[in-house]
Amino acid sequence: MRCRRKFLQYFPGGFHDPEYVALERDYKWRAHERWTEVLGRLEFRSLLRARRHAEIAARAIRIESRTNLLFSFEKMALRDAVREPRGARAFAEALDALVHGGSAAQHFDAWCDAIAGLPRKQTRVLTWPVVTVFPFLALPDAHFFFKPMVTRRAAAAYGIELPYTPRPSWSAYEAILDLASRVRRDLRDLRPRDLIDIQSFLWIQGSDEYPD
Repeated sequence: MRCRRKFLQYFPGGFHDPEYVALERDYKWRAHERWTEVLGRLEFRSLLRARRHAEIAARAIRIESRTNLLFSFEKMALRDAVREPRGARAFAEALDALVHGGSAAQHFDAWCDAIAGLPRKQTRVLTWPVVTVFPFLALPDAHFFFKPMVTRRAAAAYGIELPYTPRPSWSAYEAILDLASRVRRDLRDLRPRDLIDIQSFLWIQGSDEYPD
């Protein structure tokens, strides 16, 4: 109830408050719409069959670049990592399996392994934001974008101790999805549309942008 009150203090109209939509939802939803337009399942698979791995990676990164979801160092490290053909192929094939291959439980760890194995120069590429942002943009009704510090702070405010490991893994991500599902159930009277709304709600709880 404290978290609900804080959210409604900032946005009295809840998830349908015009200011909430403008500040927190619209840019994420536009990125999802762009993803559906240029990397929807049929287009993604067509590019994959044509072995246009670099094009898949370039489109995904270009969509994310129009958001503020990743830090600049993560954006640059990822861009460098998929520049080589083997990096682009590993990225494209593992992402296809995760977003189009059925249960995330079967593919999330392989996706993390693929990101960990990308060629890189200095900055590590395997971070929670990097591995969760692309499935979140592709399937915002099923995947959650995880920023560890803010989301863990939000979970604590919600009364939940969120299991956490610095290295992304399915076991930890499953707990994150369970948190998102619980919050979505608790807020069903506010009519959240998808996990964009739940991620935004938790961001508002844990971010310094929204002080108590």
